[in-house]
Amino acid sequence: MPEMTFEVRWPDGSEVSCYSPSLVMHDYLDRGATYSVDEFVRRSSAALDLASERVLATYGFSCTSAIQQKSEIVATAAGFDTGTVEILRMEPGLPS
Repeated sequence: MPEMTFEVRWPDGSEVSCYSPSLVMHDYLDRGATYSVDEFVRRSSAALDLASERVLATYGFSCTSAIQQKSEIVATAAGFDTGTVEILRMEPGLPS
């Protein structure tokens, strides 16, 4: 199962590299796009939940890294009342 990283910029300007065990993030986020904090949490959480479910279906156990990444995103987002999250990079990209 291919894994990927996606880098985001939070409303305070901090940049964070995030992990997903699946390329499914491409179905929920777009490189260069900007989302409200709430929308980013909703989209990334749904994608990470699906990625963990895919690991469970393939290997028989949930992906603790996806679960941890979702927890970190939710915790960081809780520090912002408003603002946007920008998707800086998604690697690997989708094949052409």
